[in-house]
Amino acid sequence: MVSVFHKDGLDEILHELHRQGVELLSTGGTQAFIESLGIPCCKVEDVTGYPSILGGRVKTLHPKVFGGILGRRALEGDQAEMQKYEIPEIDLVIVDLYPFEQTVASGAQEADIIEKIDIGGISLIRAAAKNFQDVVIVPSKAQYARMAEILKEQGAETTLEQRRWFACQAFGVSSHYDTAIHGWFEK
Repeated sequence: MVSVFHKDGLDEILHELHRQGVELLSTGGTQAFIESLGIPCCKVEDVTGYPSILGGRVKTLHPKVFGGILGRRALEGDQAEMQKYEIPEIDLVIVDLYPFEQTVASGAQEADIIEKIDIGGISLIRAAAKNFQDVVIVPSKAQYARMAEILKEQGAETTLEQRRWFACQAFGVSSHYDTAIHGWFEK
């Protein structure tokens, strides 16, 4: 699953994932970007059966996406439910959140600032980090270089230690993001 605001620096990872045979799943602008690189990409809407709604506010918030991320691969019950409800396993999540702090710093109007509070992205980050036993989370472009390095060195396989490192980074990103939003609301 790839859902990013800033796409710069992502192409190297996408090309390597494609070379490794990884199937990509994405939304709107990110999907168009991936396809512009000549890489096939499945639309989230094709997995969920729902279009992006409410002006783009709801794209990835669906049990087929979050079940695919949170499903525990070692639990027969989770696997049975995933099969029953046709939930695909999602083993990698790459997210770059809406630029909340930059929007505030730009002097934008409150309505524009509110729209830069990422909901789906932060939820993807937390879900993937929670399930680091099975899923890799790349929570911002600050971690793109590390992911690219892993892909070059060992292909599309990660160790538990690497996934734990990315999860730690993810909760750091989540914490910082929520702290910035909290600070803006306090003012």
